[in-house]
Amino acid sequence: MTRHRLALGLLCFGVLGGAAGTAVALDLPVRKPGLWELKMIRSGGQLPEMTMQHCTDETTDKDMNNMASPMAQQACSKQDIQKTAAGYVSDSVCSFGGMNTTSHAEITGDFNSAYTVKTSSHIQGGTTGPAGKDTAMTIEAKWLGACKPDQKPGDIVMPGGMKMNVKDMNKLKALIPGVKQ
Repeated sequence: MTRHRLALGLLCFGVLGGAAGTAVALDLPVRKPGLWELKMIRSGGQLPEMTMQHCTDETTDKDMNNMASPMAQQACSKQDIQKTAAGYVSDSVCSFGGMNTTSHAEITGDFNSAYTVKTSSHIQGGTTGPAGKDTAMTIEAKWLGACKPDQKPGDIVMPGGMKMNVKDMNKLKALIPGVKQ
């Protein structure tokens, strides 16, 4: 269960944390280089809040978007994103390990100091029961400053201090049910 949550958290980070990575066609803005804090908050207290830190630069953000896009293309039958007056709106339909998820996300902020991603999803399949399950999550991202001396672009520090680099994201696909290697 924890491995599954970690995989989904990383997928959310890759798809939403990196400035909505699935929307490569729109050429979304890259985040300001440096250390970003990403706080994932699920409504209803279904899962505990998860906070990560990500050291990034322009190249890493673009690379992360390029890596996340093929994973989303394999798992998602719909990936629409549009620029709005307030930011971006994304609608997607994806399937992971026998669960179908329909999501709507609103992305606001400036990608230089802070941005917010508010996502509502309806999940069917797996253990959700015949009616499915509605979930909501907010990702609050804020720029903290320069990366720490022991960090390089792409480093993510997960809860509990586990550290990985997004350049290793392809290795993590094995943790995500239904995504081909």
